[in-house]
Parts: sequence; structure tokens; C-alpha cells
Amino acid sequence: MHRAPQLTLPRGSKYLQCTWEKAYQDHRKKVQDAQPLVDTRAPLSLSHLHLNLKKLKLEEERLSVIDRDNCLLLEKVSCIMRTRGQTDNRNDYTHRRGNREQELHRMQRKNKIILGRITNSEPLYQAQKRQEDCARTEKYRDSLMKYPGRRQTCKGKRN
Repeated sequence: MHRAPQLTLPRGSKYLQCTWEKAYQDHRKKVQDAQPLVDTRAPLSLSHLHLNLKKLKLEEERLSVIDRDNCLLLEKVSCIMRTRGQTDNRNDYTHRRGNREQELHRMQRKNKIILGRITNSEPLYQAQKRQEDCARTEKYRDSLMKYPGRRQTCKGKRN
């Protein structure tokens, strides 16, 4: 323990000195035993705030889907093991193959007929008639224009 500080002034009595030392020791003991007034502990946490029920429900649903898929896969693997892994999807397309070839030949015949019609048809617009019509239109324009030297021809060029 600490001793009381020595006074610069001489003490009056030994009893007074003991009283001061005892008071000082009581003071030091109180200082050491003193508790802090500021509460620095973490606040109490409420369990219902930390327990996320929605997340737990989603996790449970995800695990149930995984379990269901695992059961289906196990069933498929056991079926394969029972039947020694034979294929179960035979592609019997031979009866349809003839239909496709017939359809292809029919379409080719139709296309040839349409091509013949297109090549044998007469054009709807006749070039000679169009040129005559254009010349007539230019003649009308010339008669209406103030300065006939600057006119636009049917081919899009300026004279």
C-alpha cells in the first residue's frame, strides 16, 4: 500500500498522522474499487431480429428442390442399371422420309412452272410507249415554260 505523503510541516500528533494515513488508504481503496459510470458493453441483441425467417424458408425450399431432383436422378440411374442401359428412343423416321422427298419434288415442279410463267409473260410497261409519253410531257412543259432553254429531260439530266 501507499504511504501518505510526508507533510512539509511537522505533524502535530501521531494520532492525527494515523488518521490521515487511514483516510488516504480508504481513498486509494475506493479509487481502485470504483466502477466506470459509462456503460461500454454491447447492447442487448434481440433474437427475432437476427433470425431471418424468409431466408430460412427460401433455403428450405431450395433444399427440397435439390432433394426432389436427386430422387429423380436416382430413379433414372436405377432404371438404367435394371435395363442394362439400352436406348429407349428409337428414331423411326423412315416412313416420313418418303413424304419429305415427295414434298421436295412437288415444290421443285411448282417452282419450275412459276419460273416458266414469269419468263414467258409480257412486260406490263413498254419502253417505247414510255419514251413517247415522256417526249409528249416534255413538249407540254416547253410550251408552258418562260425560258425553254433550261428544262429537265425524262432521264433526269438538265439541258
